[in-house]
Amino acid sequence: MSQHNEPVSVSVRGASPGGISRREAIQWVMAAVAASTMPVNVFGQPVGRTALPQEHAASQPAIPVPGGYGTDPNLLKSYKPGDLWPLTFNEPQKRTATSLADVILPQDKYGPAASKLGVPDMIDEWISSPYPAQQGDRPVVIDGLAWIEAESTKRFSKPFPELSDEQKQAICDDICFTGKAKPEFQKAAHFFSRFRTIAASAYYATPAGWNAIGYIGNVPLTRFEGPPASVLKKLGVTQTVKDPEDEDDK
Repeated sequence: MSQHNEPVSVSVRGASPGGISRREAIQWVMAAVAASTMPVNVFGQPVGRTALPQEHAASQPAIPVPGGYGTDPNLLKSYKPGDLWPLTFNEPQKRTATSLADVILPQDKYGPAASKLGVPDMIDEWISSPYPAQQGDRPVVIDGLAWIEAESTKRFSKPFPELSDEQKQAICDDICFTGKAKPEFQKAAHFFSRFRTIAASAYYATPAGWNAIGYIGNVPLTRFEGPPASVLKKLGVTQTVKDPEDEDDK
């Protein structure tokens, strides 16, 4: 299920092996918050949080925030997971989230799998943080992971992480797009869409994720040659702006 060829896949790359630091996780959360202000994501889907079904909101109570959110963390200090707020995932939930993230963002020629970049850790950080948008995502993710496990047991009599790639794909193919999902899969498709967006936001906020899409960031240029000829040809336009240095050379 390559993210570049199949509709159910996407990819995300870039944290230290074996987990991420608290600081990295916080930076990822901030990047994902910024990404969520965009009207659509790289998959052509709305990035902003959608309204939650009432049954989702009722099944997972919000995490209480006594005395407000507190002060900003010291970003010069390294934090361990759970230092700033309790995390949500138990071990079975984390295994399922890790397996699902790797289905959506598998290892390929563009970069490592989501689990190698700590994406499941970031998702746990995201749904555990005490802010309204993230608290809204918490029941969607927790209930969705429970559905994935129940569906895996129903179809294949195994936990989701133990399924073959083909079996995992069979489940994901039924819920990968809300517009195409059958009525009985609509709630699960809502979960999958939100999980995918959070995972992708984490993945492409990392240096390895930048490499996967060819993003090089702000790089100083001593000279701008203009758009490539191939791009101009595709757009059917002609470059008319002259480089001042070219004029000076005449």
